[in-house]
Order: sequence, then structure tokens, then C-alpha cells
Amino acid sequence: MRGPRPVPCSFPDGFLQDALDTVRRRTASVQDVQRFRLVLLLHDRPSISHEDAAQIVGLSGRQVQRWRRRWVAGDFSIEDYAGRGKKPTFSPTRSCRGRRHGMRSRRRNQVADQSAIADLTSRAKKALGKPISSSTVWRILHEDAIKPWQYEHWIFPRDPLFADKAGRVLDLYAGIWEGKTLGPKDYVLSSDEKTSIQARKRRHPEQPPGRRRKRRIEAEYKRKGALQYLATWDVHRGIVMGRCERRTGIRPFGRMVTQILDREPYRDAERLFLVVDNGSSHRGQRSVERMHRRDKRIILVHTPVHASWLNQVEIYFSIIQRKVLTPNDFANLKAIRLRLALYEELTNRQPKPFAWKFTRQDLTEWLKRASPHFLAASAA
Repeated sequence: MRGPRPVPCSFPDGFLQDALDTVRRRTASVQDVQRFRLVLLLHDRPSISHEDAAQIVGLSGRQVQRWRRRWVAGDFSIEDYAGRGKKPTFSPTRSCRGRRHGMRSRRRNQVADQSAIADLTSRAKKALGKPISSSTVWRILHEDAIKPWQYEHWIFPRDPLFADKAGRVLDLYAGIWEGKTLGPKDYVLSSDEKTSIQARKRRHPEQPPGRRRKRRIEAEYKRKGALQYLATWDVHRGIVMGRCERRTGIRPFGRMVTQILDREPYRDAERLFLVVDNGSSHRGQRSVERMHRRDKRIILVHTPVHASWLNQVEIYFSIIQRKVLTPNDFANLKAIRLRLALYEELTNRQPKPFAWKFTRQDLTEWLKRASPHFLAASAA
């Protein structure tokens, strides 16, 4: 005999939006996705039975009934109440003791910075005086806020005019130059070189993917030369212009500038702001003067030293590295030129500027946080 008809749930718009965002998010936990799927199901089908809803979202009938009662009462959340669920085997105090022992072992022995989980588990057993699994040790270390065994390389900004140079670039990205809004015939272009793109002809042909088998690329290869890829990205229009050269330098960069000036709408521009890094092809004040002699409309704007991340064309380079050049399996340089040209054409069919979000205000806040490091570096 069927029970009473379920009471329909009326969900707030904000709660439904959270449910949609979580279900679409790849990194959401399975538990959260199941509960939010139930929210969306009950919103679309308010009168569905507990058993049918449970079968669709992968929960039990009692769980669906409990969540329904909670949401009908107006408690729109998906977190368990305190006291529910399996109790942790190791209390926070014991977990801290395990972390402290792991930190001590790293300080005693530099090799322990890269210790295997099995080694740390055996040490934790001795320190805690009770059994502990390697998965528990991994979970405790993974949840810790400070992970000294992880690292990343970083170049500290050493340009004394870092704030001024970075601020000018960020203003241009926002459509501002020297406090004034750019005109309709002012264009901001980001230019750089991607160097030493090698043509690597594999010693054996690649094997296509098959069932439960990835595509296979021969590891050994013969070098068939290398070329340099010069590209210019229109910051506000999403247009890319590129060319391949045998080497980098002042003359190849000059040919890139000629290619820009020969193309509409830059041919009729009033001002062309060219954002570049401090590479040898366009370094220092001499490059600024050289470009001004070439065309008085060109204003060369340098990023700070060790701040190529401010140059938007680097984003385009990272895209072609993933989508065009990897895996590197080119029989000759002509094949590389063709692939790069085809991707340029594909990009320009539906141009879309990058969603640049780092503003001058963000720069100011970052400099405030980094000021103690700047002072320490200058004192050294």
C-alpha cells in the first residue's frame, strides 16, 4: 500500500542556481552532486515518489524522504547535521600529532621531503601507538593547509619600475592611456616570439587509437630543423597575426611590424600600442625610438622585467602549444607553418578577446602584499 502523497518543495532561486552550478562542476563531490540532482528533480517533478526519485539520483528512499522533510521545513542546505555520519577514527589531536611527527622527520632528513607514504605511515604508527592506514595518512596530509613537500618555481620581480610599467599595460587592456579613454582608431596589440619550434620526424609512423588503447607516438625522432613563430594579438578584437622566421632579431620583428601596418584596420589607425617584453628583438629605449622612426603612430610599451605573464599573446602561445604543436610529430618545417597558419585562420573566423580580469586595482593590492618581500630583496 502506497504511503501519503509527498508534499511539494518550493525552492528559492538562489538555491536552485547553486544546484545547477554544482551539477555542472567537474570538481564537485559525488555526495553534493547527488543531493543537488535531487533538488533539481523535485523542482521539475514535485509529486514524484520517494522510491522513484531515489532510483534516479542514486540515493535510498529514506534519504530522499529525510531531505524532502528538511526542505519543506525551509532548511535549504545540503550539509549533514552535526553528529550524523561515521565518526573519525583519529581525533583532531591525534591528527595534529601525526602531522607534527611528519614535519619533524622532514627537518631531520632532507631526503624525507620526498618520503613515500609507506615510510610516513610506519613512522606515524610508532608515534601514535596504534594502527593507521596509508590512505588515512594521505588524507590527513592532503587536507593540511601547509604542504612543505610541494613547491613551484617562481621568479621574483626585480624591475624597480615594476608598478609603473605594469600599470601602463593594465590601463591599455582597460582601454585607457595616460588617464584618457582610447579612441575608436586606437588599437592595442600584444606581440612576442615563440622560439625554437622543432620539426621532429618520428622514426616510425604513429599508431591510431583503438579500443582501450591510446594513440601511440614513437619516442625516437630525427630533427628536421626549427623555426621561430612571431605573433601579434589584438587585445580588444581577438584577431591574431603571425609569421614564421628562421631566427629572431630586430629584422624579423620589423617584418612582423610591416605585416601589421599592411593590414586593415591598422593601416588607417591613429595610434598603435604595441605591448612587448624585454627580449633582444625589442629591448630598451632604442627599440622605442626605432619604432617611432619607422612609424610615428607606433607606441612601444614594455612589460616589466620577469613579467611576461602580462603579455596577452602568451595566452595564445599556450593555446597553440596544447592544440597545434602537441604531440610534436612534424615531418618538416613546412608542416609546422601550415598547421600554425590554419589555426590562425580558424581563430580569426570567430574572433574572441581574452577575458582579462587582472586590473590596476588588483595590481595595487598585490604590491601591498608583496611589499615586505621587495624590501627584503632590496636590503640583500
